[in-house]
Amino acid sequence: MANVVLFQPRSELNAEQNVSAFIALCRNELTIFGAELAFDDMAWEIADSVRIKARRGAFRAIFSSWDSVNERVPRPMPEPFGSFAKSYLRYQHGMRPTKCIGFRLASLRALAAVLEDQGACNVASVTAATFNRAALLIRAKFSPSAGYRVGSQLEMLASFIDDNRLAAVPLRWSNSIPRPTEANGRVGDEFEAARQAKLPSPRSLECLALAFRAASEPADLFVTSAAGIMCSAPDRVNEVLLLRAEPEVTTARPDASPAYGLRFWPSKGADPMVKWVVPSMSSVVREAVRRLNDLSAEARRVARWYERNPKSMFLPSHLEYLRGGDLSVAELGEILFAESVSPASTRAWCLGNGVPVEKRRGRIVVKFSDVEASVISFLPRGFPWLDVDSGLRYSEALCVVRRNELHRTKRTFRCVIEAPDQNFISTGLGGRTEHGFKSVFDHLGYFDSDGSPIVIRTHQFRHYLNTLAQAGGMSELDIAKWSGRSDIRQNDSYNHVSDRDVQARLVGLRQERQRESVTELAAEPLPQVRVSLIPRDKFKEMGIQAAHTTDFGVCVHDFVMSPCALHRDCTNCNEQVCIKGDEIGDANTRAKLAETTSLLAEAEAADAEGIYGASRWVEHQRLTRTRLSELVAILDNPQVPPGALIRLTHIRPASRVRQAVDARRLLDQRDEEPVPMEWAIEVQGTAS
Repeated sequence: MANVVLFQPRSELNAEQNVSAFIALCRNELTIFGAELAFDDMAWEIADSVRIKARRGAFRAIFSSWDSVNERVPRPMPEPFGSFAKSYLRYQHGMRPTKCIGFRLASLRALAAVLEDQGACNVASVTAATFNRAALLIRAKFSPSAGYRVGSQLEMLASFIDDNRLAAVPLRWSNSIPRPTEANGRVGDEFEAARQAKLPSPRSLECLALAFRAASEPADLFVTSAAGIMCSAPDRVNEVLLLRAEPEVTTARPDASPAYGLRFWPSKGADPMVKWVVPSMSSVVREAVRRLNDLSAEARRVARWYERNPKSMFLPSHLEYLRGGDLSVAELGEILFAESVSPASTRAWCLGNGVPVEKRRGRIVVKFSDVEASVISFLPRGFPWLDVDSGLRYSEALCVVRRNELHRTKRTFRCVIEAPDQNFISTGLGGRTEHGFKSVFDHLGYFDSDGSPIVIRTHQFRHYLNTLAQAGGMSELDIAKWSGRSDIRQNDSYNHVSDRDVQARLVGLRQERQRESVTELAAEPLPQVRVSLIPRDKFKEMGIQAAHTTDFGVCVHDFVMSPCALHRDCTNCNEQVCIKGDEIGDANTRAKLAETTSLLAEAEAADAEGIYGASRWVEHQRLTRTRLSELVAILDNPQVPPGALIRLTHIRPASRVRQAVDARRLLDQRDEEPVPMEWAIEVQGTAS
């Protein structure tokens, strides 16, 4: 367990002295990231302390300068700020651990860049203005969401400096980088720019399909296969890399058509699940899984050997006779590498890995035990477990290969295995093209329409499929389940449906309903909308249904705009939609007709006796009975197919504005013509 020591600044010391004391404490007394940590190195290996899914092998915290962070040989942070940055990262990881080490390091790099530009690289000289300039660097380099998170780390750094008296002047600095908000609505340049950044371009998807077909080398096969799986269901890249060797599930749908899916272990809290693949992509996913199985078959065999023999080096059966004896350079090359190598390369391997080389009787030999000890030390960290949380072993994984098997120039090791991580997939899809690392598209000769390199972010597939699901009308709950989310509210961040998508969907719904139902009265042709904005009054014309069930069918009233104006008098409302074949709605409609007929008879009897107000009820009940009779006639019409949507559109909707206009007209005409007593009473009551 790491040794956590609390730093206590001393009031009698100045800021520089407190900084020196803090660095000494973190260098000499803390054991976070390991007691044997090489504090003065520019790169720290922290994989044992920070576990991140689908990240294999080395995981380093690199204390590089702001402008050289992406270079092959970065420049270290200037001193003495570099020592403070190392101390801060080590101390804060004990107090406030995070898996997002990159954001914390980015805030330190930004502050170091400003201090270096000012000519004073000591943290004691920072001011609020220093942090303001660092925030400007962050905003210019990162996306709004990443910039906000780095800015939050910068604010934490400022608070730490203030609380521990490490600056000559108080800072009291807060993050000036705003939290990103969703675009206001789904129209305009701002939304379109955000949408394009989150979704893969049509050209990139086209080239990915071409690359999937053209791939022949192991690296290209692996990257395009993983991308093909991510194109079929909204998967996270680390979930794909943690698939088991036999992930496929096939079953029959209710209509007897086959359903094909993959078993997934979601990485953010959802239960293990089967993600069903859209039928149009099933053949692609089957081929992708087959390719990955072929690539990983030998590595899984090696992993099973080491599970049974953890202290012995794997040898193929035809080389077992070499176990335990002295090895010549040629024999060593044969047991180490799957392809033939030169003697010079084999001797270089021995030199680089500390394997003693002896010369006997004119030939160079090495001891098998020395080679075995070196090879076993190359087993992946945590072997045999690839992912402890899901109980996945290397011998069961779909995405495991022999070491260097996916490298384009290095020789493949027979006896060492590794699991490619998400950085390998990201690089293969163009994530580091601008830094000189070629992608699959570069190797296969595919470029964007303007000649620029193609870049696809691994998370863009997830955004893309979520957007397609939203545009296709999938429910929010189904989208969350399909995506492996435990919180349905996260769907909104992945919904990039534009106003044009909504318009196209509504047009399609309208056309479909016009084909399926002949019972809608007064159906008007859909107007040709040529602008991207859709007026609210056009939504009803396009046939949108969004509401709740009623006793007779479905109400499509927009309760966001106003409450029900008819107090649930559904039979006299033009927003009531009935469905032929709905047994409950049909029974309620006929019961309502019988009840209305009885009430009309009572109202007519009361009106005949001269009871005040009865005439109004007679008028209302007659109108209600007429409309219910029309509705029942449509339900009984054999030419109307089951499932048809029935909506009496000739009904004039209730309108408080129309009632006020009618009342005003009556007031204006009261001197010109006599007004019935009942209306006069209502008008007076309204005006009072």
